[in-house]
Amino acid sequence: MTRQDLRIVFMGTPEFAVETLKALVDNGYNVVAVVTQPDKPVGRHGSVLQPSPVKQYAMEKGLPVLQPEKMKDPAFVEALRQYDADLQVVVAFRMLPEVVWDMPRFGTFNVHAALLPLYRGAAPINWAVINGETQTGVTTFFLDHDIDTGRIILQRRFEIPDDADVEYVYDGLMRLGAQAAIDTIDMIVEGNGTVASTPQEEVVVAGSASHALPVAPKIFKETCRIDWHQPAKRVYDFIRGLSPYPGAWTEMIDDGMQPTVLKVFKTAKTDRPVAGDVGEVTIERNHLYVNCSDCQLELLLVQLSGKKRMDVRSFLNGFHGIEPRVE
Repeated sequence: MTRQDLRIVFMGTPEFAVETLKALVDNGYNVVAVVTQPDKPVGRHGSVLQPSPVKQYAMEKGLPVLQPEKMKDPAFVEALRQYDADLQVVVAFRMLPEVVWDMPRFGTFNVHAALLPLYRGAAPINWAVINGETQTGVTTFFLDHDIDTGRIILQRRFEIPDDADVEYVYDGLMRLGAQAAIDTIDMIVEGNGTVASTPQEEVVVAGSASHALPVAPKIFKETCRIDWHQPAKRVYDFIRGLSPYPGAWTEMIDDGMQPTVLKVFKTAKTDRPVAGDVGEVTIERNHLYVNCSDCQLELLLVQLSGKKRMDVRSFLNGFHGIEPRVE
């Protein structure tokens, strides 16, 4: 079997998935169709439909595109079956029903942006950084009935520098995931449709102790609220784990005691001792520090509600009379 013989259906939606689809096309793999989310309404009245990044790329390359509202829709399932795929490759898509993932003769594999079984869920990149991990990676695994639990084919590791934010890790894993998908497909081609895989463990064993697996649930607005009643390192990791998107936020209190939402995108660790209560702000020579539970954290890049993102020096120049407190 050659890579041209293998009929592949690709499934994905965001920019993260485009890198893998592009790698397949650029390297001559036989992508017979692409499945992505329906176009999304945008604009003030939702009157304009915007295609997903994956659809935009697929259309540029002349690839057939399917956009089901529901994955179990009989019309979609039948249309998908007509492409007679040997293999389906999934990157940053949605949960698939068995009638879909079990359709190809060689199965369906997913590229997940974490070292499974760690960080199962919708936001593995964010949570790895939030939790202060120094290493993450990508995993290819066969889909089965439960989310992110299938048999692992291969993994590739990625180091997380202490000053890295989500954008840095996202970009690195996007490229690493594309290469992992290529390597996985090549293994399947070389094995004439078969490839070794291993079941996932359900606990992490460290020495003699077993720990529950960290998970990666979907992130909502309230998830992003900063809790200053923690050590500064935890707050530092939390902020970079949500930067630049969706952005960690807090409420700043002005002289009139009106709370104003302040997004925080970058901070710096300090050895400055706490001066006052948790959440109190200290301003010194165009520097802004916030008390955490153990020491102060310096804010470097912020965005006041309704304003542009700016460095703290510019922020302090344009925002006077703040009450020294955040919540």
